[in-house]
Amino acid sequence: MVQQQFDELLECCAAICKNEEDYDRIRSAFYFANEAHRGVRRKSGEPYITHPLAVARIVVTEIGLGVKSVQAALLHDVVEDTDYTVEDIEHRFGRTVAKLVDGLTKLAGAFAQDISSQAENFKKMILTLSDDIRVCLIKIADRLHNMRTLGSMPKHKQMKIASETIYLFAPLAHRLGLYLIKTEFEDLSLKYRFADEYNQISQKLADTEVQRLQFLEKFNPPIIEKLKENNIEFEISGRVKSVYSIWKKMKRKQVSFEEIYDLFAIRIVFKPSPLIPEKSQCWHLYSLITDIYKPKPDRIRDWVNIPKANGYEALHCTVMGPEGVWAEVQIRSERMNEIAERGFAAHWKYKADGAVAETDKRSEREFDQWLAKLREALNSPADDAVEFMDNFKMNLQVSEIVVFTPSGEARTMPKGATVLDFAYDIHSKIGNRAIGAKVNYKITPLYAEIHSGDQIEILTSQSAHPQVEWLGHITTAKARGYIKQFLKRDGENNIRRGQELFEAEMKKLGVPLQARVFRKVLPAYHSSNKDEFYSKLGAGIISIDGLDKILKQNAASKLMKYWTLQFPNPFRFLGGGASEGGHREEEPAGDGEEYRYVMAECCNPIPGDEVVGFKGEDGTVEVHKKNCHRAVKLSAQHGERIVPAKWSSEKVMSYLAVIEVRGIDRLGILYDLAKIISGELNINIRELHVHSHDGIFEGTISLYVRNSEDLKLIMDKVKAIKGVEKVHRTEASMVD
Repeated sequence: MVQQQFDELLECCAAICKNEEDYDRIRSAFYFANEAHRGVRRKSGEPYITHPLAVARIVVTEIGLGVKSVQAALLHDVVEDTDYTVEDIEHRFGRTVAKLVDGLTKLAGAFAQDISSQAENFKKMILTLSDDIRVCLIKIADRLHNMRTLGSMPKHKQMKIASETIYLFAPLAHRLGLYLIKTEFEDLSLKYRFADEYNQISQKLADTEVQRLQFLEKFNPPIIEKLKENNIEFEISGRVKSVYSIWKKMKRKQVSFEEIYDLFAIRIVFKPSPLIPEKSQCWHLYSLITDIYKPKPDRIRDWVNIPKANGYEALHCTVMGPEGVWAEVQIRSERMNEIAERGFAAHWKYKADGAVAETDKRSEREFDQWLAKLREALNSPADDAVEFMDNFKMNLQVSEIVVFTPSGEARTMPKGATVLDFAYDIHSKIGNRAIGAKVNYKITPLYAEIHSGDQIEILTSQSAHPQVEWLGHITTAKARGYIKQFLKRDGENNIRRGQELFEAEMKKLGVPLQARVFRKVLPAYHSSNKDEFYSKLGAGIISIDGLDKILKQNAASKLMKYWTLQFPNPFRFLGGGASEGGHREEEPAGDGEEYRYVMAECCNPIPGDEVVGFKGEDGTVEVHKKNCHRAVKLSAQHGERIVPAKWSSEKVMSYLAVIEVRGIDRLGILYDLAKIISGELNINIRELHVHSHDGIFEGTISLYVRNSEDLKLIMDKVKAIKGVEKVHRTEASMVD
């Protein structure tokens, strides 16, 4: 089996091997790796060498890298899992391959308790990116094969790896232009995090395939005929929306599968004429298509004039097809299509062939600028590894806008960026002194969102300086880095002063400083930790005049402690076999463990929800819903702290939840809501807020339920009330 897989790899390398010496280099790396991993097996039972072989094949066929990258892929686990060193690799295979392997090797040794080894490993890999981007591309291939074979891993490992993938590797693949891999990352992550929902959507896609084919049979022929009349060589195909994209849209829009109209798109890839610019040919095809089907004006996406920073070029439009169905059409040249699917690896190929168009040169410049910004934003020595990951995550935003300086210089910014982000993008001194802006000649506040086409002039003052609240109104890592740098210098005195003020007030109230005090105080003052709270207090940003009232409040989650959670031992049914890296995992004794736990306020899980726990430094487990964005982030940063959790038998009869209701206003709607919830279902309503405007009513209802099944029954009953159009559960609880 191993020999067969290696032979298949050599066949795939025919396009990159220029001579027999290249084949010999690959053979040499394979034989060395095969010997180094001899006797070690993966969780699936296969010889370990099958993993490096699969990674090398992905590197060639799906990313398009060369011989040295194939060697590094074959050798990428040798230093980590065996006694060989990077120096041994350099001696046998040269400095370039050794540097790639070193960048791919996880950090060894012990870490302090407050440092995430996951984050440290990722930080090392990303810092290597500035030297050789192939490290990231090979790491992406490594992660892709791990995700494809994740089924053989235990459940808690699946959660850790899948969360890390969706949090960092999927956006990284997108940022590097690897759209097919990014989509597979998303789908596989969903498959292992929410298997039932993944399977339901997959089944519905299969069930509706015939309808999509029937639509294409009507939609495509007029376009095919028109393009042939104009002597255009092309391929036309239908592309179904990914399972993850559908799931995400269902969650974001609160709609069912049947309510999503853009389930698929039509892609046209044309062979360009050498005499006419590709951009002009894209617009020519657009003109021909919109002669047949009328376009939706607000759904044109022009990435041929201004490509995305990751090199993506295409012209997208949405047209009205047969039987009143909207359909998206994507127009690309062959070159654009290869770059769209293989990212910058394909871009380098065209560069090497000497066929670099002006748009490619521009994409290359934009990518170099992104790398420069990335290095600048991530080179803060004060950042720990987790903060580094957060900053890098901010740099992975791929929805972009183009704005202009007063002199007309174009600047690419992430979608959702504010005036403040733009000020720091110009220069740190301008950001630190900013007080507002003129956007399109109109005075605009610092926190205002900017949009494509805006012309922005930043207004400054010598007396202005960064404030803590600025951190809540920025989207770029560059701005965050400069603001935090300033606040750190200014903040140490504020923290000390704030702590003195708080301790004096607590002494006056006669309340001891305990953990439960901060569990009430920090959320009340919108602070994530003690230092932030003390800093705000010391700087005069917040006042503690009403502290006694806050301390007397009963938290909305006070009933949580009456519910019992089980934390099953994830190792109970595992044998003592070798792990992925060839190391033996210890098997803890016992069937489970007792933990102190609290419910996460960010998602407020209730009995019946799928949940996962994260063990804190003090041993307390924080319990989140599995689809909570913070749970995904924690799994990516601190996978070693995951504690599997599930609900045990119910101990009380009620639990707090909040639903939002929207519909057509009419006389008696409030009475009907109360009658159904409290009268018919005998549910205790804690709070009800409803307001009406322009014939529409909207409201939130805070109520006590036994579990998620009861909540679903309530929502179904409420939705059946005349006039009610939408009912959904909100993640945030209402505050006492």
